[in-house]
Amino acid sequence: MPRSDPRAEPGPRRAAPRGSRRSTRLAAERPRPDPHERPGRRARVPGGGAEPAEEATPEAPVNRADTAGPPRLEPRPIHRPTIDDATSRAFGRPSGVDGPSATESRHEARSDPGITVREPDPILAEAFGRPDGSTDVLQRDPRDQQRSPRTETPPADPWRDPAAPVTLGNPVDEPAGNSPATPATALPPLTTREVLLGGRVSWRALATLGLVAVLIGVAGGLIGRVTAEVYESRTSTKVSVAQVAGEEGDAPRGEVVEVARAVTPAVVSIRVRVGNQATTGSGVIIDEAGYIVTNNHVISIGARNADAEIELLFFDGSRASATIVGRDTRTDLAVLRTDADNLTVAEFGSSSEVQVGEEVIAIGAPLGLDRTVTTGIVSALNRAVPLSGPGSDTDGVIDAIQTDASINPGNSGGPLVDLAGRIIGINTAIQSSTGGSIGLGFAIPSDTAARIVQELIRSGRVDHPGIGVTARTVVNEAVAGAQIANVAAGSPAEEAGLREGDVVTRVAGREVFSSDELTVAIGELPVGESVTLEVRRQGRPLEIQVTPRILS
Repeated sequence: MPRSDPRAEPGPRRAAPRGSRRSTRLAAERPRPDPHERPGRRARVPGGGAEPAEEATPEAPVNRADTAGPPRLEPRPIHRPTIDDATSRAFGRPSGVDGPSATESRHEARSDPGITVREPDPILAEAFGRPDGSTDVLQRDPRDQQRSPRTETPPADPWRDPAAPVTLGNPVDEPAGNSPATPATALPPLTTREVLLGGRVSWRALATLGLVAVLIGVAGGLIGRVTAEVYESRTSTKVSVAQVAGEEGDAPRGEVVEVARAVTPAVVSIRVRVGNQATTGSGVIIDEAGYIVTNNHVISIGARNADAEIELLFFDGSRASATIVGRDTRTDLAVLRTDADNLTVAEFGSSSEVQVGEEVIAIGAPLGLDRTVTTGIVSALNRAVPLSGPGSDTDGVIDAIQTDASINPGNSGGPLVDLAGRIIGINTAIQSSTGGSIGLGFAIPSDTAARIVQELIRSGRVDHPGIGVTARTVVNEAVAGAQIANVAAGSPAEEAGLREGDVVTRVAGREVFSSDELTVAIGELPVGESVTLEVRRQGRPLEIQVTPRILS
């Protein structure tokens, strides 16, 4: 009874899907395998025909869905390239062999493939070939023919081969037997000629060489002595420094030293503190009662605050408090007073006697550095300088002395003295684009300072004369001066007949070139005394008499 196909699955068969007529036709044309035939694999040989079936191998599992559906197409035949005759003769099977291998007899009986070995190039054979008659495959180094590399080992010399191991040196070989050592034969001592020249130079040559050396040495010594005597005065100078012990004060002192020693103890450093704010400046003691002159802008912050503290630092390092006696915002002057004792006092000089070019000394505490002394000259006189700045109520114009002595912030209120030690000015302002000294310092003249200080000590205030006008500077080809911009009603200027547009060119004989110079000139006038003003009105010169008075 025939065996059923184990790949068949029991149960009803699945219908083939629609549209698969071509697949059905191809499957019908394909031969069905014999179910009674033992499974195996057929091999093809180049000569056509099939080889005997090899041992059967288990088939891969069959997908049930594939057996039920249409059969699959076989893979395409393998493309075999064409083989040329030479390759077939070299690598093909021998004649009469159809299988994958052949017996030894058959292998030996195969035909010659026809491969020949070509003779080498003569040049290469001469360079790399074996010598004639040699049968060795690998040639040995000719130098190694007489030694055996197996028995000889290279010396372990670390200086020759860094990779050689370190070994101990061989011991000293003792002489055979106990024979006594042969004593050394004493040799004659070597002579100087043998040591120096090896005994190959005659005594006459040695004597000649020594004589030449002596002559060269003598000649060199003589030349050196003569050269030293001739050029000694040009190349060497003998200097002797003598130190003589003397008492203090014996050395000559300059005028600046003497003035600084006399005036510096009268200069104080002033510090005004209001809460977290503080200002520093300088001042000078002018009276033994404790009166000190300084600038208004130094102490103005303390004058406007009742809880302000004013502290003085003296030359000897002592400190004391001070109070404000009076101040003047028009001239930037103020007077303080302290209860300290044993004060050094400085005296006022006359600023009217000061000349341009005269040497002056500025003393103060620039940038808080007390007891600082700088020197310079008087650069100009009667320089109208307006005074105003942040944090101060000073608003006026001073008739200043200009100096190139270094004045910096902190010098304000300190004295400018002459070489006699007299005060000729109170340092008050500088002109600088950087805030430091550039040689343009200004001081209030001592004549003005002495008058204002006396008024402040007596009454605590100062009244300034005026004529009741405001002016602006005018400079053109026709005239230069102070042009009247406004005339106050009922003022001395209105009573004198001044009009708006008039240009004042001179006040009491003093030339006026700007509105600041007009302010300074009027401030110096005596109250109640008539003075002459030279005016240009519509190009015509006029002289007007005016009497200054105190204006509220």
